[in-house]
Amino acid sequence: MSASPVVLVVDDAPQSLGALCASLEAEGYTVLVARDGESALARLDLATPDAILLDALMPGLSGFETCRRIKQDPALSHIPVIFMTGLSETPHIVEGFESGGVDYVVKPVRAQEVLVRLATHVRNARAVRLAREAVDVGGHGVLVLDAQGRVAWRSPQAAAWLREFHPQGLPAAWADDGVAEHRSIGTDGRVLSVRHAGAVGLGERMLLMRLQAASDVPPTRLSTASLTPRETEVLSWIAKGKTNRDVGEILGMSPRTVNKHLEHVFEKLGVETRAAAAALASRELG
Repeated sequence: MSASPVVLVVDDAPQSLGALCASLEAEGYTVLVARDGESALARLDLATPDAILLDALMPGLSGFETCRRIKQDPALSHIPVIFMTGLSETPHIVEGFESGGVDYVVKPVRAQEVLVRLATHVRNARAVRLAREAVDVGGHGVLVLDAQGRVAWRSPQAAAWLREFHPQGLPAAWADDGVAEHRSIGTDGRVLSVRHAGAVGLGERMLLMRLQAASDVPPTRLSTASLTPRETEVLSWIAKGKTNRDVGEILGMSPRTVNKHLEHVFEKLGVETRAAAAALASRELG
């Protein structure tokens, strides 16, 4: 491995794994240690390891639940988790894999076995990560949404653009694959366009993102109206025929707040009716 890999060891009795940690360090790994699931999640906020060795049964948050939480975070889901367990019954092994683990070793762990398994999973995970990062080449970012419209995976470029344009989270409208293109306009006039690229797995869909400089985008009434991201979302749903109550439920706000956003939209677009705003949005938002 070209760079020193990092492994997070999570066990409520880490002193019992002293020999294993020493073997890992002798093999060139940087070893981080956490005593429980909550501490492990806190460490992951500060550092992203190449792999995690996780005790299955711990007081408080179990290893299985800890793994589920790790896999729910798109920024951490690529990390291979190897369970360490004294439980060798089939139901426990199955639960480990169902929670997102890639392998398991039975306690008392044998250092040489762990090293061989760990090296394989770290190498495979790095290869996958490099392949995913390569999709950013060419100026596109990539998002993969699951069947519920949640982010299943995002490329580094896509993650950066989401933080810049939508720090409050993924716009709900993007899950609608019946729209050819979604656009978000930055404060400096740049346009982030998002197009659906089709299905890529069981219920998963890929979105391609592209950023255009203001000078490369033909001016439109929407691009010059300086709508906020929230106003653009409201207008997008109104253009799809949703009522204020519908939009409020989708975006998590009251119908009165939706109406207040619409008043600002009408003023900025220079229109007087809901129908006129919806028609304009249909033409320019796609």
